[in-house]
Amino acid sequence: MSSAYTFIKDLDLSPKPGKIYWKNGHREWREEFIYFLMVDRFHDDLPRKPIGPGKVINEGLDNEALKKSCGGTLKGITANLDYIRDLGCTSIWLSPVFENNPQSYHGYAIQDYTRVDPRFGTKEDLTKLVDKAHSMNMRVFLDVVLHHSGDNWAYPFDKEYFYHKGKSFPFGQWRYHDKPSPNELRNPDLYFRKGQIRNFDSYPETQEGDFFGLKTFKNDNSPEAHFVQDILTKIHCYWIKETDVDGFRLDTVKHMGEKAISIFCSHIREYAYRLGKHSFFLFGELIGPDKLYNRYIGPKTSSFKDDTALYYGLNSVLDFPLFHILSQVILGKITPKRLIERYESLRKNALTRGEYGEFLVTFIDNHDQVGQFFKSRFGYEASPSQIIAGMGFLLCALGAPCIYYGTEQGFKGHGSGDWNIREPMFDLTDPEHNALDKNNPIYQGIASLAKIRNENAVLKFGRMYMRKYSKDGINFQLPLHINCLLAFSRVLYDEEMVIAYNTSTNLEIEGYITVQREINPEGSVFRFVFGGKGKIHVLKDEKDSRHFLKLRLAPTQFVILSNQPVN
Repeated sequence: MSSAYTFIKDLDLSPKPGKIYWKNGHREWREEFIYFLMVDRFHDDLPRKPIGPGKVINEGLDNEALKKSCGGTLKGITANLDYIRDLGCTSIWLSPVFENNPQSYHGYAIQDYTRVDPRFGTKEDLTKLVDKAHSMNMRVFLDVVLHHSGDNWAYPFDKEYFYHKGKSFPFGQWRYHDKPSPNELRNPDLYFRKGQIRNFDSYPETQEGDFFGLKTFKNDNSPEAHFVQDILTKIHCYWIKETDVDGFRLDTVKHMGEKAISIFCSHIREYAYRLGKHSFFLFGELIGPDKLYNRYIGPKTSSFKDDTALYYGLNSVLDFPLFHILSQVILGKITPKRLIERYESLRKNALTRGEYGEFLVTFIDNHDQVGQFFKSRFGYEASPSQIIAGMGFLLCALGAPCIYYGTEQGFKGHGSGDWNIREPMFDLTDPEHNALDKNNPIYQGIASLAKIRNENAVLKFGRMYMRKYSKDGINFQLPLHINCLLAFSRVLYDEEMVIAYNTSTNLEIEGYITVQREINPEGSVFRFVFGGKGKIHVLKDEKDSRHFLKLRLAPTQFVILSNQPVN
């Protein structure tokens, strides 16, 4: 952004002359497969090649190197978009790209909303990335931070202040002579100034307090909060206009005022419509129970606060409840009971509230793992077959699946800090190599699953049912114990696909899995689409009240079967 826009009042939000903004309205959001990457960690500007099988990239890299900027750039992403596309992903979610405090690499400590962080590149680099992704029929959306700015000012004497009974503290001094930007944000009255949050589950502390050193904007119903909201809305509209991005992921939604979410989402969506972008996707980070999710999801969802109807406007949120359960079931550490309950909850919500079950963004790995002292990637303990199975669940079940960069290469990061699970995909000591190996069996397995999902409408639009399991073909029940066949179906009219997984790490398991009786008569066949070969005939019990398949799966084997002919 040019220096002419140091002040938000000078911002030009008129559409670019002659620009035709990308729509891609033919694809629903539940059809997406999202690739989430951290800009600083995906790839630098160098032309590299995969390090090859049996070798570990950045082996022995210490914590101090991971705590600092590693050199990833927007150009590096653009040059390797084919790696993401060939994995089967249809959307890219970028970590925040705006200029951060110098000591921060992750993007969530913004000091200048008017420019791309120079370490990542330029506005033109971001625009070229989006344009190239669109040419590949891929959407791009940005991670945006509305709750707080970076550590752009200090309390008196640069001391740490902590939240105490809602008390506001005096302003100390700005850390930079020209930041934050735009210039209107250089007003101490726009910040709560109530010190760092101590209890992240205590309201209003969690809304008004600072995220450690990051300084929280006012987000209540005050005139100052409305002014901040107007600034942040306009600046993000500007980035839609300039770069043609297709959506925003809203950080720390739980910590924002309800009206702030409503106003931002409504205005952003309206501005996107003005540009002809009718499918602008807004999803949020929200850690909590379903009843909390229900208050925020859906552009037409209303809630009441003080007799005022609020319309939140989020299309979706990240499904943290599923994240906390699925990985443990895939690893064979817990019984499937809670996972079955989670999917049943999503299924019921999908039936009663359409978008809820279909649009939750599901994931099995992420970049911060809030609240966990020991942080580890899913791949830290998972075998290649378990990683493929975990992604298979996401790709075949309800929701818009999201993969965290490096999962497809079996990254095993672990440790006490967030940086331990944010490894670079390029070698910091060897300028010739990266970890973008398309021949990795995990990468290829996930790519195969994504292709199956893309080619089969039932896996994107079908009803979902958890399937009962039997060892003898007589007594059926939901599998609620460790070492079992865990299965579910997606059903779309007369088509059914069965997804099954052996949760045991060392036992071959044989059993029976129910299927839809009305569309699968005795003797009809299911054919393996993934994870096996051949076909299996449908069986029935003596009363013809239950139809089922007999499966025998090796330890951690994941399969997909279809009652339709295989292409």
